[in-house]
Amino acid sequence: MAMTTLDGKRFAQMVLQGATHLANNAKTVDALNVFPVPDGDTGTNMNLSMTSGAKEVKNHVSDHIGKVAGALAKGLLMGARGNSGVILSQLFRGFAKAIEQKSEINSKEFAAALEAGVQTAYKAVMKPVEGTILTVAKDAAKRAVDVAKKETNIVTVMEETLKEAKASLKRTPDLLPVLKKVGVVDSGGQGLVFVYEGFLAALKGETVAQAETVSMEQLVRTEHHRSVQSHISAEDIEFGYCTEFMVKFEQDKVAKHPFREETFRQDLSRFGDSLLVIADDEVVKVHIHAEQPGEVLTYAQRYGSLINIKIENMRQQHANIVQQEVQPPKKQERIPYGIVAVAMGDGIAELFQSIGAHAVIEGGQTMNPSIEDIVKAIEEVNAETVFVLPNNKNIILAAQQAASVASCHVVVIPSKTVPQGMTALLSFNPSASKEENEKAMTGALARVKTGQVTFAVRDTNIDGVEINKDDYMGIADGEIVVSHKELAYVVETLLINMIGEEDEIVTVLFGEDANDEQIAHVVQFIERQFPHVEVETHRGGQPLYPFIFAIE
Repeated sequence: MAMTTLDGKRFAQMVLQGATHLANNAKTVDALNVFPVPDGDTGTNMNLSMTSGAKEVKNHVSDHIGKVAGALAKGLLMGARGNSGVILSQLFRGFAKAIEQKSEINSKEFAAALEAGVQTAYKAVMKPVEGTILTVAKDAAKRAVDVAKKETNIVTVMEETLKEAKASLKRTPDLLPVLKKVGVVDSGGQGLVFVYEGFLAALKGETVAQAETVSMEQLVRTEHHRSVQSHISAEDIEFGYCTEFMVKFEQDKVAKHPFREETFRQDLSRFGDSLLVIADDEVVKVHIHAEQPGEVLTYAQRYGSLINIKIENMRQQHANIVQQEVQPPKKQERIPYGIVAVAMGDGIAELFQSIGAHAVIEGGQTMNPSIEDIVKAIEEVNAETVFVLPNNKNIILAAQQAASVASCHVVVIPSKTVPQGMTALLSFNPSASKEENEKAMTGALARVKTGQVTFAVRDTNIDGVEINKDDYMGIADGEIVVSHKELAYVVETLLINMIGEEDEIVTVLFGEDANDEQIAHVVQFIERQFPHVEVETHRGGQPLYPFIFAIE
């Protein structure tokens, strides 16, 4: 039977099927990433973003499709991570805006909303690149509009939309040479195809392979949690610290202490209550209320490195809440300027703070902060003008979207690396105007060269450089210049390619995996090979990248 109208509840099913199908195939999308550094984050970012949108939809299921689409757009926006996640959020932001007043839509309105989403997404990207998720979305929407001119059955329109999305995805290597060189299709486009496959399955009343069936009863079931702060005293809190963190498994540690989720959960339970443990092959996420959080972290560290640590004193939180009920806090006056920087590694975070950053968001290659994370940091700085340093090309778009929804004036300095961000921050002048600072900080980006050393996650060949899995790679300002199994060879070759006679200072940021012997070797090599430059070393603590070089 033909489906000539689409309401909110059916659209909610489409969203949940799309999110589930994408989640089940996130690793497939990750594997399509062209650059062989261990980011692998397109699928992860799209999954986290879509999951956030689906969660919001679950909490706002309605017959009114405009309201459901609005909930999706809100959830996607606040949970968006990385370029792919932000673009996905914009596709459905435009979609939602086009139908916000409609309780149900027909095939032409559905197709027009898809096209509106494409227009919004293209506007959000400063320099759109064809052969990406944008192209796949654009081609699919155009086909939807063409079909809907004569076809009233929404299922048929979605079938043709998906068909064209797949065809467009196959064409992406013809539009983006690097895809053809490596022999893959665009990862973001593939992620969108997975979402659309879920959409079509839901419209047909089917489920895609591996996806979970979600009934309407599950859709409308929500839980409401009532705050209990006013009914307890600080003495009633037995375990006083809300502790959240993640453990990134390390092979040598897991070999010594094999990880078993149930055993891990049981062992942690003796430290407190409200325990939540979620594990996959790479990380385990923990939430626990503990009285001695240090003991929890020490125990968990036997399995790997600790990341995303957050510890909050619940007794102090309780006291603050009670105090606010009696006497609301006075609104603090905003400072003239604030600086927000993104950094991965506690040492790099400390460096940014030491040279003037008011807030540092944890994020980088392995975990891009969401728009919500960035907005929260901007607001907490409480300044009239906030400068944001993304320090990663995949975070710039999210920072720009955060700037558009923040309550203060925000200037995003498009720093693509940590060295660029540090140089930009050092160019900030609190006595200058915001226009003068933006010009100075942006101009400073070109004065520093960035070298990075990491390892390859798969075999490939880029720009004539043969790369084998697990080999070290030397990256100069985003371009891979050397790959070899020996770390010292990669470091030396990279530096020889980058340091010139005009350079004066080389700053070495060593990561969590660099040992004392390796660090000493690097410093001695620079001093011997380039006696005209000054060498500075700092513990960055960054994962995955044993060395980052700033050359000025």
